[in-house]
Amino acid sequence: MSKTPSNSLNDQRDEQLVERYRNGEAAALEVLISRYHQELYHFLARFVSDRTAGEDLFQETFVQVHLSADTFDTSRRFRPWLFTIAANKARDYLRKMKQRAAFPLSGPMAGDARERSVLDLLQDDLPLPDQQAVSAEQRLRVRSAIEQLPDHLREILLLAYFHQLPYKQIAEVLEIPLGTVKSRLHTAVGTFGKTWQADPANRSGGS
Repeated sequence: MSKTPSNSLNDQRDEQLVERYRNGEAAALEVLISRYHQELYHFLARFVSDRTAGEDLFQETFVQVHLSADTFDTSRRFRPWLFTIAANKARDYLRKMKQRAAFPLSGPMAGDARERSVLDLLQDDLPLPDQQAVSAEQRLRVRSAIEQLPDHLREILLLAYFHQLPYKQIAEVLEIPLGTVKSRLHTAVGTFGKTWQADPANRSGGS
């Protein structure tokens, strides 16, 4: 039975779980994996536009967490550190893919978007599986527009709008200055908007 240990671990902050894992409690890492599975998997799958690769990269990310746990400074927040590892894994994957061939558009992802302003579209697009789907066709158009962004713009858009990380945490994850986060995000939103508007289907889309 896993009652008392599980409950006590589930009540712990991320940083406390890392500390307990370093002290020999293997279950602490399992709690972290469960806690971040949905959010981190969706970040990775959207980043590389491939569900299967997203799951593989999720596993690789936590293998790295296991290998690097002793180096983590528990006085800092775990989440930015985790996303830094994940983003690096995703970048490595994309570099390998681009060495082989053009990156293909994979099958539809769970989620949808509502045609409103560019910012509304970004904030509401591709919800998690338990949210109501509205338009599979529009979902694909949004994904297509996002996939056309350069990697450095796509990643900042995902972190800011889909995962709603504050600018300071994005700066930590991407290892760039705060001012660069703001200017790059502004560029990403503008580029997405132009790409979206350039698609005739989006200009003539319904309500």
